[in-house]
Amino acid sequence: MPNTNDPTPPIKSPLGGTASKAVVHRLLVVGGLAVALIALLVLLFQNSPEETESAADTATANPPAVDSDLIVWEDSHRLDDVPSSPVTFVEFLDFECEACGAVYPAVEELREEYEGEMTFVIRYFPLDGHPNSRQAAHAVEAAARQGELEGMYRLMFETQEEWSHNEEPQDEVFRGFAEELGLDVEQWEADYYSDDVAQRVQSDFEDAVALGLQGTPSFFVNDEFIAPETLTDLTDPIDEALSSDQ
Repeated sequence: MPNTNDPTPPIKSPLGGTASKAVVHRLLVVGGLAVALIALLVLLFQNSPEETESAADTATANPPAVDSDLIVWEDSHRLDDVPSSPVTFVEFLDFECEACGAVYPAVEELREEYEGEMTFVIRYFPLDGHPNSRQAAHAVEAAARQGELEGMYRLMFETQEEWSHNEEPQDEVFRGFAEELGLDVEQWEADYYSDDVAQRVQSDFEDAVALGLQGTPSFFVNDEFIAPETLTDLTDPIDEALSSDQ
């Protein structure tokens, strides 16, 4: 049976803008990584009329208090694991977040550009106001237990427009993803509704809150919080960490 005990405290998403997702995707096709970051900034920083301080200003003026022990755990999910690398890139994400979906191609390009050079970690941070984000995280975590973390991660973002921002539960959609990935669906479903999976997602959420994160996506390079305004805001700390190890 579904787990109905949701211990999640409410947290606000920083997204207040009205940028069209279709426009963002057209931009991604045209410009690749740099333009994807511009699209991300449009989504993050086009705040509602009532808000006079931009999310960029807020992030710069009030960076989270970083407790490096909370950024990555030994059992945190690594899509790329390079134990010898001096660089660990961490994304706290929400699978229903439009900005996360918009920047997903950019993150994938970043992974490709630095393939074999850095470890890439994802942490769950399902936000209040996204009705299926927590269950999406459960679906990914349940798939991870059968070795399909990356497969489900990709499906969530590549189909985001089809299932996101729907008030109806998307359990059957996520079950279909498990079938598409060739998982043991009965086992996946048992994990999906389990307290163990719910607690794993909640633990990531609590770390994000303890770190002072205000929204998604939130990035770290090692223990440095990054609020990207340009492409080099992401690549410079990676390059610096790589060069310092040479």
